[in-house]
Amino acid sequence: METTNGSLKRKLRMGLIGGGQGAFIGRVHATAAVLDNRAALVAGALSSDPQKAKDSAPAYDIAADRAYSSVEELIDKERALPADRRIDFVSIATPNHTHFPIAKAAVEAGFNVLCDKPLTFNLYEAEELASIVEKSGVVFAVTHNYTGYPLVRQARQMILSGDLGEIQAIRSNYLQGWLRARLESSGQKQASWRTDPMKSGAAGSFGDIGTHAFNLARYMTGLIPQEVSASLKIFEPGRQLDDYGHAVIRFENGAIGTVTASQISHGRENDLFIDVDGTKGSISWRQEEPNQMMVRRNGEPHAIYTRNPNAPYMNEAGQAACRLPSGHPEAFFEAFANVYRAAFDSIIKRATGEKFESRDTVYPNVYDGVEGMYFIQQCVASSAKNGAWVPLKHRLARR
Repeated sequence: METTNGSLKRKLRMGLIGGGQGAFIGRVHATAAVLDNRAALVAGALSSDPQKAKDSAPAYDIAADRAYSSVEELIDKERALPADRRIDFVSIATPNHTHFPIAKAAVEAGFNVLCDKPLTFNLYEAEELASIVEKSGVVFAVTHNYTGYPLVRQARQMILSGDLGEIQAIRSNYLQGWLRARLESSGQKQASWRTDPMKSGAAGSFGDIGTHAFNLARYMTGLIPQEVSASLKIFEPGRQLDDYGHAVIRFENGAIGTVTASQISHGRENDLFIDVDGTKGSISWRQEEPNQMMVRRNGEPHAIYTRNPNAPYMNEAGQAACRLPSGHPEAFFEAFANVYRAAFDSIIKRATGEKFESRDTVYPNVYDGVEGMYFIQQCVASSAKNGAWVPLKHRLARR
């Protein structure tokens, strides 16, 4: 085994699925994975179009003999390679409806997986995948990348350690405006599949970005959701899936949360923002200004926490997520890379025969992915019943 002092003497080897010409998130995965020089992209099945898959490989410096024309070819040929050459993990950066068959094949072949959200096309697939992951013993991460921002990790530790007291209210929102017009009718690639119920799943904006807002609230607070009342709406005539929605969540401890997702709000780009109210204080954080967080306590001046790894107010979780000194902005790539970095720690433990945590992880895992799919399903169900309250506590929910 290629180890020394309990760690690998080499970089982890990555296989990328998706990310071919015209794609966005595949390049983000490739950049984030190698940011800390702990991994190298060596193989890929970059498109469902075999020729496009081959043609896209040079842009990633993937050698021709490991630029595969299909997922099946990648898994079969990589599994057949000697242990000192084959990939350690695959990153899945493809439309939602393909996640389950790809992830299932990779897990059953023994490869670790980092998968885009939402986890699968529907809840049934998500639950089955979680069962397969449990039996396999692989590391499985879901790239809810906003959990990787230093001040999100800072807030999480503050909340879980009781700095804000009992959490009573959460407002989590993700607003975009790019689907104000029906881009899908013009053949725009991203709009086409994200608004197609056969590729996106049961929800549109709520599946695409509402899951991020819900996951961020869960990640920051650790509160267990109990039930939800949702109202989803299609505002753009002719569209098949929701482009706006609002959900009210009752949590087990009595707290109330709201999730709003929009893709038809003029001028909004990736405006994910969250407020958390506790009995001792409140915090506010915004993804488009990620290096600042407001902390408010009655009778005290408002405090602006900046991302500063050397500041006395930064806790261990916040410091560990920082790469740069204060005053040098860290943002999207670095947050994405923090999800990879945490998953890599577990992948290395698995490779060296050490035990690793699979449920209570710093990175979002397969159980978080299942919960995200349950959130989508239940919000759609509630909305179809005119906002009726429906259960939201899944048996696999992380506590």
